[in-house]
Amino acid sequence: MNGPASPGPVADPALPSTESVIIKAWNTVLFDKFCRFRHLVVHGLSRHSEVAFERCAYPAGARLLDIGCGFGDTTVALAERVGPSGEAVGVDCAERFIEASRATAAQAGARNVRFEVRDVQQDTLGGPYDYAFARFGTMFFELPGAAMRNIRRALTPGGRLTQIVWRRREDNPWVHEAERCVTAIVPVVSHENTDAVHCGPGPFSMAGPDMVSALLVAAGFERICFERHDCDICIGRDLDEAVEFAMALGPAGEILRLAGDEAERLRPRVIAALRETLARFERPDGVRAPSSAWFITATNPA
Repeated sequence: MNGPASPGPVADPALPSTESVIIKAWNTVLFDKFCRFRHLVVHGLSRHSEVAFERCAYPAGARLLDIGCGFGDTTVALAERVGPSGEAVGVDCAERFIEASRATAAQAGARNVRFEVRDVQQDTLGGPYDYAFARFGTMFFELPGAAMRNIRRALTPGGRLTQIVWRRREDNPWVHEAERCVTAIVPVVSHENTDAVHCGPGPFSMAGPDMVSALLVAAGFERICFERHDCDICIGRDLDEAVEFAMALGPAGEILRLAGDEAERLRPRVIAALRETLARFERPDGVRAPSSAWFITATNPA
């Protein structure tokens, strides 16, 4: 990878420095599941990010921060947009995702990218950056206020943050209906009642515009805008894969994993119920369901 070496992480003394159960989850069980369904995750999420990139119109030579970069596909796409005179820096709390991102960039021959393991809530992020971007990477923060303040500090005056987050559950039936289906059969284990690692607040923690705009204002951002974007995404090449996907990832997958042996005992009922629930999304080219996201932009005061 080209680019200057990034400084090592420096923790804010006001924040906890130990690795959280959420980071452990993303480095272990969630990483493995995301790898299993990488073809669905990357293709499905890119339906939103490709439109967001067009809205943002990042200029050549810009320096960008990609928050929660996952497999690195967004970072490579951002690097292509800013050209060889610009740079895209991907950060993720999970070391295994950073390793995957570096492999993605190497395969793509991207030279104006680099990747660093960073907890955005408390580690230094380098910079200053002209832009920060996050595709579904900000909903799982334990301390979202601290994360947003840290992101703003890494931006140039006038720099802009764009984040894509899921809107309300009811407008994302591919997730919500699967969750309702599973909770009707399997006992729900609260995060507070288990020692198992978990994903954090969940995919809909940033769905409320009033709450999120207040959070961004408190972090020091201004000119906060929300734009709704809806599109159908593929959740399986066939119904069997769509059911497996629902049972592995999202709230339904989390419920099943935390329920352990009881979920395994009830597995046949869950599969039958999910097949019935998701069958209405079947098409000749796969299982495709509606999804709805916010494009949220916010500016660091000049």
